[in-house]
Amino acid sequence: MISAVLVLVGFFVVLHAGGWHLHAATGVGTPLHHVYQQATTVAWLGIVACQVGTAFAARTDRVSLRSIGVFTNPLLLGGIAAELVLAAALIYLPFLHHVFGTAALSPTQLAVVVPYPFVIWGADEVRRWVQRHRAVPLQVRN
Repeated sequence: MISAVLVLVGFFVVLHAGGWHLHAATGVGTPLHHVYQQATTVAWLGIVACQVGTAFAARTDRVSLRSIGVFTNPLLLGGIAAELVLAAALIYLPFLHHVFGTAALSPTQLAVVVPYPFVIWGADEVRRWVQRHRAVPLQVRN
């Protein structure tokens, strides 16, 4: 649910910042088409970013990620690095734009997505904290 909200917010923030308003045309040939492509690219990158946060969060069911270490799984880190390189290629290599329908993003548009993995990971850390504190056994009464 959190990922869906983040992705939709990113999509509409980019559209709105680009001059879009409700019912404005965004199809091919319209002035807002490029902004629409940037918004869909931000939405896709948002999904990728949320999955990075989910990958870190899924490393443990009960304990904090801090206690097991963020950098203790080199295969996960390598996979995330490869994923980010592929994402950068899809966003910044012009010959891939037509194939995937992506568009280059500005630093401001990228900044919209940067907090996503931390929000996802943080929400899961809070969930685990609540679980640990609810698991306190009841004391036996005499």
